[in-house]
Amino acid sequence: MLAAPLLRDRMNSQTSASDNSAVAATSDAVLIGQQIAKRVSGPEGDLTILHALDIEIHPGEAVAIVGPSGSGKSTLLGILAGLDTPTEGTVELLHKPLSTMDEDSRARLRAGRVGFVFQSFQLLPGLTALENVMLPLELTGDADAAKRARAMLAKVGLEHREGHQPLQLSGGEQQRVALARAFVSEPALLFADEPTGNLDSETGEKIVELMFALTRQQGSAVVLVTHDDKLAGRCDRILRMGNGRLEAV
Repeated sequence: MLAAPLLRDRMNSQTSASDNSAVAATSDAVLIGQQIAKRVSGPEGDLTILHALDIEIHPGEAVAIVGPSGSGKSTLLGILAGLDTPTEGTVELLHKPLSTMDEDSRARLRAGRVGFVFQSFQLLPGLTALENVMLPLELTGDADAAKRARAMLAKVGLEHREGHQPLQLSGGEQQRVALARAFVSEPALLFADEPTGNLDSETGEKIVELMFALTRQQGSAVVLVTHDDKLAGRCDRILRMGNGRLEAV
């Protein structure tokens, strides 16, 4: 499971003109990974998790990454989002080379432009639903954060729950708050890691419908890690992970 990025980004992010300066892009892709490899040290020597992977995501498209547990899906997602770093290779996120950035700079790049949805929701327990949704807007100093957050909660059908903390919400409600938080800043790119993994099938289907409806409305690209073939089938492309390698389905 990936580390909670929003708490880290909230602590580290202040908008920086130098970090957000224009960089020449090789294509219109919002995400480009080239020859991404990841190795970790173990008791029996180095273990290769990812083998020289290439991936490219274009504006508005949804790409599913599927495969068995331990195949490297979440590791790849973390590297593509700049939450982890590759042993080798490069990642260009929103036309910025992540390999030249430190952790704080990557957080500033994500702020307000990249959304996250996780299996375990990753809501901050001490904040209300409204305050959780406001977080990405507060990172960018949006003066209308509360107004926009309320409008997004209404869009996911939770305007009556804005004052409730996560533990006072059902699993489906928590994931709807997470979706509202992910989409409130109209991100160019959404990363989703098993977004229905902790939900029953009926609730999960409603979350899927809502997620794709918001994606269509906002034109966000989606990179989705899932074990759910039905969910993967809703995407434009499916990439299968196996032994740290990617192949198109």
